[in-house]
Order: sequence, then C-alpha cells, then structure tokens
Amino acid sequence: MAEMTSKHKSYDMGMHTELLRGRSQQILFSAEESENFVYPGSFDVDFDKRSEIDAGEMTATAITVKIRELMGQGFGHIVVKNPLAKHSLGVGILNRLKLDFEGSLGYFGCGLIDGPNVRIHGRVGWSCAENMLAGTVVIDKNAGSCFGAAIRGGDLVCKGDVGARTGINMKGGTILVGGRTGAFSAFMMQRGRMVILGDAGMNLGDSMYDGTIFVGGKIQSLGVDAIPGEMTDVEIKWLGRKLAMYGLKAPKGVAKMQKIVAGKQLWNYDNLEPAEKKIIL
Repeated sequence: MAEMTSKHKSYDMGMHTELLRGRSQQILFSAEESENFVYPGSFDVDFDKRSEIDAGEMTATAITVKIRELMGQGFGHIVVKNPLAKHSLGVGILNRLKLDFEGSLGYFGCGLIDGPNVRIHGRVGWSCAENMLAGTVVIDKNAGSCFGAAIRGGDLVCKGDVGARTGINMKGGTILVGGRTGAFSAFMMQRGRMVILGDAGMNLGDSMYDGTIFVGGKIQSLGVDAIPGEMTDVEIKWLGRKLAMYGLKAPKGVAKMQKIVAGKQLWNYDNLEPAEKKIIL
C-alpha cells in the first residue's frame, strides 16, 4: 500500500509538501505588452458592419463556425435567424461583438463567453451563460435551471422567470431576474450580486460563502447560512441604475427590496488540519 501511494501523481507534483501559507502569483503579462490584453485569434470588428445567418438548416457547430468566420471578416453585428432552440449556440466567443438571436436557444447557450453583447428574443434552456466572464446577455422571455452557473463577470439578464439553482456557484458579475426564481437559487454563491424582482423559491442562498442577493417579492425560505442584511444608500442607488439599464423596475421600489447575505458561520477552514485543508483547496 505504501509503495502504491508513493507513486501517486500528487506526490510527484509536490502537493504533499507544499506549505499552506499563501500562494505565489505568476506574472503572465506586463502593461507594456499590449498584445497580451486580447485573446490569441481575436478579431477587430466594426459594430456598424452587420450580417445575418439563417440557422434553420444548419447544425450548432456550423453556426458557431459561421459566426467566427464573420467576425474574421470584420462584422461586429451578427443576427442569427431561426435558431430553433438548438443547443450550445453562441458559446466560446472571446471577442467584442453584438450578437442577436431571433428566436429561442436550447441548453448551454452563450456559455464560456468573454466580451460579447448578446440579445435573445425568445427563451433559453438549462445552463445559459455558464462560466460567463464579461459582456452582457439579455433574454426577453424565460430561462431554464442553472441559469448563470459559475458566472464570473458581466451582466446576465432574464426578463421573465428562471428555474432552480439560478447562479449556482456564482463567482462574480450580476444576475438580474425580472420574474421568479426556483429552488436553491444562489446555492454556494461565492461573489457577485443577484437581483430577483419576483418571488424566490425555497432554500435561497443555501451555503452561500459571500455575495449579495436582492429580492423584490416573497422568499419561500432561506437556505443554510443565508441571513437578512441591511440595505445601504449606495446599494439602493446601484439597484436603481442597474435596473434602468435594462428597462426593469422593482415591484415596490428598490428601497423596499430584501437583502440577503452570508452569515459566514460555515467559514470553518481554519479549524481544519493541514491535510484536510489541502483536500478543500
């Protein structure tokens, strides 16, 4: 048994000898290296240059390839007609772009994006904008479960209702919901802000580590370690500005919205032994 353990990859990587006293930060670029501020293979696009795609007879892969080809030709405004609720549309766009979908998307729409401004004139399925880094995604109708899972930045807006586990493992950015959310919204939330103008389902904010939730309607129940917070004047002004950007309004005014924060009673990592802490980190 000891012989098998000694050959484990984790030992070769030094994971069992590292001192748990902070991590070093590798410098990957400097301010003088301007070319490193954009992704390899990114495109210079003109937002006044517009093109349309009829996606009715195309596969999801073909649509993604076509969008990339048009960006390479300098088109900064792309309209996708007849998306027909196909899955995985608009994913992996690491570029500034104005992208419109005239219809509904299926599962995993607009995931892994960094920079585009997306408008969806319809509905979306599960896990829309998963791992979104920057930009905006605005959905005119409803969204499925796991909306904005692990989002890290940008604004993700659904003007209708969304399903369960909205913003699960949220790490930053802002999620705006014009209607209701399902159970376990903001589950294990780590950072960012979630704004729910309608009612919130049961176990809101369960096991949230940090971040802020604002609710305009009724809360069915709070999850573990989610507690009411006190609204500040700065937050009231921020809510007013943010909602106005997308034509949304709080049902009773932003000043009367409920604020939910982490109670931080689950922050027990310092009580663990070093070996246990390695497993968590």
